[in-house]
Amino acid sequence: MGHYAGIDVSLESSSVCVVDASGKIVRESKVASEPAALIGWFASLGFTLERIGLEAGPLSQWLYAAMGQEGLAIELLETRHVRDAFKAMPVKTDRNDARGIAQLMRLGWFRPVHCKSLAAQEVRAVLTARKLVQSKLRDVENSVRGILRGFVTL
Repeated sequence: MGHYAGIDVSLESSSVCVVDASGKIVRESKVASEPAALIGWFASLGFTLERIGLEAGPLSQWLYAAMGQEGLAIELLETRHVRDAFKAMPVKTDRNDARGIAQLMRLGWFRPVHCKSLAAQEVRAVLTARKLVQSKLRDVENSVRGILRGFVTL
């Protein structure tokens, strides 16, 4: 009998839900949003998981890479697809999102997305930082020009 998991990631802790092949909830918990904590939690289950679903987000790529290296069957899910699947949910909580993601994994109603390599993430971070520094430099130059404009005589 297969088991499927869903993780709703937050900054401090993640909600995790495990369901069996019939959709019955086997185990739920709050786990620290750290790769080691999540990997340890899944190892403590005592059975293997067919798939683990993780909604794409700021922390997801880090967790996805670490859990994938440990050999877990992790899938990164498209956020818009997950949001559309949960529109009918009356109450939106982290716990319900984890349950919903686990059910999406069980039913196969998900669209996996590509996770960028660590090298690509590093290049993106450098380019973003460069753009920020350029923008701040331009802001400072324009402010100094504005301040000194009244003191310049022609």
